[in-house]
Amino acid sequence: MLNLYSTLNFLFMRKFFSILIIVFINSCGRQGTNTGAGIITVSIAPFKYFVEEIAGDDFKVNVMVPAGANPHIYEPFPEQINKLRRSAAYISNGYLGFEMTWLDRFYEINRTMKRLSLGDKIDPLVSMHHHEADHVEGADPHYWVSPKCAMIMASSVKEFLSELNPSQKQKYEANFQNLVSKIQEINKTALELFSGMQNRSFMIYHPNLGYLARDYGLEEIPVEYEGKEPPPSRMKELIDRARKDDLKTIFVQREYDTKNANAIADEIGAEVKIIDPLSENWQKATMDIINALHDSLIESSK
Repeated sequence: MLNLYSTLNFLFMRKFFSILIIVFINSCGRQGTNTGAGIITVSIAPFKYFVEEIAGDDFKVNVMVPAGANPHIYEPFPEQINKLRRSAAYISNGYLGFEMTWLDRFYEINRTMKRLSLGDKIDPLVSMHHHEADHVEGADPHYWVSPKCAMIMASSVKEFLSELNPSQKQKYEANFQNLVSKIQEINKTALELFSGMQNRSFMIYHPNLGYLARDYGLEEIPVEYEGKEPPPSRMKELIDRARKDDLKTIFVQREYDTKNANAIADEIGAEVKIIDPLSENWQKATMDIINALHDSLIESSK
């Protein structure tokens, strides 16, 4: 009874704060916009990395989904809305669940800010994941984790920034070339590490490495079932598959509960590895993920 009361109370408070935010947004919309040329708002923290690598300190970056928050169900704070209202531009993912709820409202309160959807030039992986807020994402939104997709993203950001601030176009081109070198180095490392691997499958709680798997010939096995915790029948299938492929690692994104991953790991004698694809330091986070995947494939091939 107490658990039911706690759940209902949580849902009521979440709905209450959502209504407050909507009222705040509508209020901002009636006041009009006050666009500041020095602010760019981005949906998730990794996008901040690309803006800063190319633009340097020409813009302040307002991140809507901060570190540690789940981008599929996140709801913005008033302070973030204030910065959004003063932004010159918004860089979106294009497929994330929370954008389906909030993006039109964001654009409504700041009609003058320029828009870039980084997913527009990505060859998408089709997915029908149902998330906690009942969003259905028709395409996998986690493309930024793949270095090959990151090359496309970097080009899009460079072109976008050059349009926003034409006087710095040469600077942005030079910084872009430096960023390309960094991404190419990671891509080269990934190709070397994953070539010739015998076992190419890995297990992960939330399927956020699909593009990386596609681009480097790996197989991602998600623990989640239609975006939710797996039922017992699915857990048995996962345990059987992990034993068949002799998997020694179960990956979990930092923002997710490790309960089900730990259950599988305990059953097969594996370890749970936390990864951080939503880190602001895209370069380090991506390299850490690639190295961790390589280590897990080596272990399962012994």
